[in-house]
Amino acid sequence: MGIKKIGFIGTGIMGAAMAGHLLAAGFEVSVYNRTKAKAEGLLSQGAKWCDSPGACAKGQDAVITIVGYPKDVEEVYLSENGIIENAKEGAYLIDMTTSSPILAERIFAAAKEKGLHAVDAPVTGGDTGAKNATLSILVGGDESSFAALQPVFSVLGKNLVYMGTAGAGQKAKACNQIAIAGALAGACEAYAYAQASGLDLEKTFQAISAGAAGSFQMSNVVRRGLDGNFEPGFMLKHFGKDLAIGTETSAAYGTALPILGQVLAEVRQLERQGSGNQGTQALLWYYGLEKK
Repeated sequence: MGIKKIGFIGTGIMGAAMAGHLLAAGFEVSVYNRTKAKAEGLLSQGAKWCDSPGACAKGQDAVITIVGYPKDVEEVYLSENGIIENAKEGAYLIDMTTSSPILAERIFAAAKEKGLHAVDAPVTGGDTGAKNATLSILVGGDESSFAALQPVFSVLGKNLVYMGTAGAGQKAKACNQIAIAGALAGACEAYAYAQASGLDLEKTFQAISAGAAGSFQMSNVVRRGLDGNFEPGFMLKHFGKDLAIGTETSAAYGTALPILGQVLAEVRQLERQGSGNQGTQALLWYYGLEKK
């Protein structure tokens, strides 16, 4: 029969755009968010409101979650009124939050006991990728589930990669965030040096952004900061959460990540100073660039 009815939990910066694409593609979409106001735009497009994660899971062919932190993922999936206790047998459960691979394995096992098909499918591409439906989707779980979910994933993204068994999608997302940490911090340091040495920042951007030093982080994220725009495409506090997952699990996997640890410390300092709700370009402030 295929997937027709989708429950969507988490309608923030990323989720609202993603759920909107599913509505536009003809899926029947029910939504839940802790703050209902953030779902109003989707309701006006024809989405159905649900009062809890469990209610949003009932009767759906698939349930998608993209929430804040691993503790939120655990609550919406494993609580008494959560997804696993309320989803119909055979439903697909798709967690697109950046979360713990260890938690993803727990959810996969709990879902399997109930006859449900769980995958971890974190995304990369930020708010721009969500709005343009060009996300990269990194999937862990059964390969048969990955195949069955192609009609859903293809509406949301362009680079769809099956990474392996449960938790593999989250591990791949950790790799992505580890790489971003170094690229973002390096770009911020470059402009800190430019400012300290008396260079014009705009001319410096023109000089180095299109060459070997160029990167997505420089041309998109740091560019916003240089323009004085610190609105979040991706919140600094959520970036800190992602880096913490990489730091914690790297210890379990027996590898040292000193650059990741340093950038995490920088992010945590900015959070303590009240900048957690700013975009990740706020890392420029740690390196002393002036706020416009």
